[in-house]
Amino acid sequence: RPGAAPGVRSLSPWLLTAVELRYAPVLARRSPEDPQLGGLTTASTFVLEQPRCVFEGFNNTDIWLVVALDGATSAFNITARPGTAETAFQGFPDKVPAYMTLNATLANYPCPKPEGEIAVLRVGSETSCRQDAARPSCNGPLPVPGPYRVKFLALQGSEPVAMTDWSVPITLRTAKPISSIPTTGSEHSAGMIALTTILSILFAILLAGLMAMLVFWGSDSCGGSSTFSKPESVMVQRYNTHHVYDQPAARL
Repeated sequence: RPGAAPGVRSLSPWLLTAVELRYAPVLARRSPEDPQLGGLTTASTFVLEQPRCVFEGFNNTDIWLVVALDGATSAFNITARPGTAETAFQGFPDKVPAYMTLNATLANYPCPKPEGEIAVLRVGSETSCRQDAARPSCNGPLPVPGPYRVKFLALQGSEPVAMTDWSVPITLRTAKPISSIPTTGSEHSAGMIALTTILSILFAILLAGLMAMLVFWGSDSCGGSSTFSKPESVMVQRYNTHHVYDQPAARL
């Protein structure tokens, strides 16, 4: 439109109050500050780059993240107010086509990014409020693998004043079904299975033998049938003491 600031497209024909920015949210990339975080997706979360230097000039606004399933983006009404049943996380995706979360002010997204600061947003990280209707803007775990699409929306009071494009579809990780896990991945797998089976059988036999020996010894010691041999009588020979008698003196 005439006189639009750089990075701003023409206004949406059905809402002439919100500026459409030439920016789309993206997944976080690897960075020297945290090389393990970049591009991370899990079964219920994903990590976005913060919209730094995107909403410059839109002071005194609250910036919200809008999360929708791919294919339901057109059903989102940007005039819907955050913190209401119309945009509540708890109703997503059955009753609510897109929910609003992670609100921040422009001060939370300083431009340029301070040196060493990690500028990311983890979507789906709150578990305590996922069923709490009193927290409609909960950043709760994402309920399905997706794909999802997200956008940032700046509100001044309750009026939308600027918004980004929708992101490309984002799909979460899913666990592999057991049937898809290969069981013969190496040439030694069959031999390992056979060896494991043989060792298991031998161990079972050894264990059974030990149990039988314990039962046998226990019954033998507790049955009361033990016999004791009577020791032979000791014969003590009796001896008469030979007394020595004084012989009478020889008669003269």
